[in-house]
Amino acid sequence: MFSWILFSICALSLLITLVNVLTMRVVRNVTGSPVDGSVAILLPMRNEESNAADVLASAIAQVGIPQLSIFALDDNSTDRTFEILQGVARANLKVVSGSMLPDGWLGKPYACQQLATAAQSDYLVFLDADVRLQPHAVAAAITALNKWGWDFISPYPKEIAVSFAERLIQPLLQWSWMASVFLRLAERFPSRSTTIANGQFFVVRNSAYVATGGHEVIREKVLDDLELARSLVSAGFKGGVADGSSVARCRMYDQTSDLIRGYTKSLWTAFGGVTGTLIAIALLSLTGIAPLILALSGDRVAWAAFAAIWISRLLVAARTKSTPSTAALHPLSIIFLLYLIALSWIGKSRGNLTWRGRTVLTDG
Repeated sequence: MFSWILFSICALSLLITLVNVLTMRVVRNVTGSPVDGSVAILLPMRNEESNAADVLASAIAQVGIPQLSIFALDDNSTDRTFEILQGVARANLKVVSGSMLPDGWLGKPYACQQLATAAQSDYLVFLDADVRLQPHAVAAAITALNKWGWDFISPYPKEIAVSFAERLIQPLLQWSWMASVFLRLAERFPSRSTTIANGQFFVVRNSAYVATGGHEVIREKVLDDLELARSLVSAGFKGGVADGSSVARCRMYDQTSDLIRGYTKSLWTAFGGVTGTLIAIALLSLTGIAPLILALSGDRVAWAAFAAIWISRLLVAARTKSTPSTAALHPLSIIFLLYLIALSWIGKSRGNLTWRGRTVLTDG
């Protein structure tokens, strides 16, 4: 009986995945009409000397935007980030020296708020330093936003995974929501709980951003990208996630230690609190670990449950151009994720979570 329950949950995840793979919005790498309106690409950077030059070149190379400006903010870096930014001379580029971090703010939201205030353009494009764009990426995203009648769009980049740890964890980023939320249904009936966003590449109409209070209303939020999208949805603005793998790519962490620190800083808040975390742990265990344990004991229904999750991983990898090689190692990926969740909650309880030399606020 238990194995049939597992199979039902896993089969539902496969169904959701299949529907999303066939119907999800896609930002395509095509040439369209020039963007009508001013666009600002906003680049918050702290200790990004290894990324600064390349992401800036990626932003400068954007085409199809007659009124393009680029704002790069050095957030009190202790490396050569500011020096690298100053070494690039472009008429439409402004390098901003970030103010000292005020009390009650996290670094990323404050950097984004400063950039948005400086820009004053019709469209704001928040871009992380580890993202690389195709030349038509921003124009294609804005064209899609206008075509669909949205106020914000989060084109999810192709996530690059090189090391074994990356290949275990990074594919779960997209699989987790593609296997659990009917995206088109979430568009039609928007709610905070089904809102999905990724701040690596996030485009929003400035009018909507200002109307909701921008990053100031989420100043202490670790997952600022998700919270920004939720505040927009709560205010009645339309938008959502789209497959942006054809127009953008991102390698979040090139060191396993950075990957562990990066996830540890935020997983304690990723599921909405203690109750949400316990529910998430239960579901991840039931779909990611239990089927294989039962299958190895000879349970054929459990094998079917494991196969359903494996197929859903392969479908997501094909749709998002992510890594399929570790799909069969899904139970190991889930064990690693559960370990990171535990580390995150331990760090929160001890108050010692940090990121890029700053303490992460955990009271919000």
